[in-house]
Amino acid sequence: MEKAHTRIFSSLRIRNYRLYAAGQVISNTGTWMQRVAQDWLVLELTHGSGTALGIATGLQFLPLLLFSLWGGAIADRYAKRRILMTTQAIMGGLALILGVLSLTGVVQIWHVYVLAFALGLVTVVDNPTRQTFAVEMVGRADMPNAIALNSAIFNLARILGPAVAGVVISLAGTPIAFVVNAGSYAAVLAGLALMRPAELRPVEPAPRAKGQVREGLAYVKARPSLWMPMLLIFFVATFGMNFQVTTALMSREVFHTGAGAFGVASATFAAGALAGALLAARRRRPSAGLLVVTAAIFGVLEAVTALMPGYWPFLVLLVPTGLALLTFTTAANSATQLGTAPEMRGRVMGLYLLVFLGGTPLGAPLVGWVAEQFGPRVSLLAGGGVSALAAVAVAAMLSRSHRVRMRDYLRPKMLARLVA
Repeated sequence: MEKAHTRIFSSLRIRNYRLYAAGQVISNTGTWMQRVAQDWLVLELTHGSGTALGIATGLQFLPLLLFSLWGGAIADRYAKRRILMTTQAIMGGLALILGVLSLTGVVQIWHVYVLAFALGLVTVVDNPTRQTFAVEMVGRADMPNAIALNSAIFNLARILGPAVAGVVISLAGTPIAFVVNAGSYAAVLAGLALMRPAELRPVEPAPRAKGQVREGLAYVKARPSLWMPMLLIFFVATFGMNFQVTTALMSREVFHTGAGAFGVASATFAAGALAGALLAARRRRPSAGLLVVTAAIFGVLEAVTALMPGYWPFLVLLVPTGLALLTFTTAANSATQLGTAPEMRGRVMGLYLLVFLGGTPLGAPLVGWVAEQFGPRVSLLAGGGVSALAAVAVAAMLSRSHRVRMRDYLRPKMLARLVA
């Protein structure tokens, strides 16, 4: 019988994936360091405005709302490795620009807004390409494992990045964090350049033709196994997954801590998310019931987190909250890709990323506004409530579609799969 630890890291036996993973650890650490620094810079420039913080986050994700479907079509049309080398180089350049503006002391809030929007434009193409590149590196059998390890790497960086950011900001200032992040993209570019193309499993590029975006939409519409989970993902991601905004506001406005403590809170949430991703790496194929259960658990935990009386209880509860969230998102990603034909995967993942991240331009400013008007605790509580209610609604739709009892999705056996 295959050992659990071997199953968790099975994709790392493939050389191309090892190169990719190593570059992602370094680059994502730099990216999360910049996110912490950017949030803190916005709060400094606007004297603690939650609305401004929400706008900056929303602008970064607005292009996903507008152009994500076209980004998925581009991922289906061209060689994914070449696309990634281009997008990653541009992202490094944008980070360097923000660093130079900050170092010279001329940075203004509109600079942050413009660069956040520009980064979002590049992400429109980069995200679906990276998501679908996993199967080309490891093959279909190892794809769920590679997706889960990608999430683990992402969340390992969420632990390292904020911790490094706290040190860098304290010792050298916010601008240096942006410069260091710009340099971290060299690791990704080196990993992509050193790959062996002959060992990749590229999907035949889709020929350029009219109506490809509409074709992708029709493909998903005809498959309830794809659009129902996407509906759940939209509500959880838009209203529940705004921890970049709420953690900063809880740290600064409720618990009255500094940048270092904000970094610790972000890293603590990421520690739980890392655990969730590693648990997900043990599973071969997630079920619809697992998505419903983990979304409901996440919503309840987020609501309870909002009620914590102090900074330390708040930190403790961030761990299981992060675990539930990443179990949900990793399972959703794997289920979507496994349920999609290879030639349609880029467009379907473009739509997936649209519902996963495209609602942030609505959710992030709204969460920031609610936090300003009623307090950060209320914004967290509302996000958790919407996520839990969405899980119940989708469970009802699934039970009706599959003609099974709704409680079948919530039975103990389903909960046991969280740690199976």
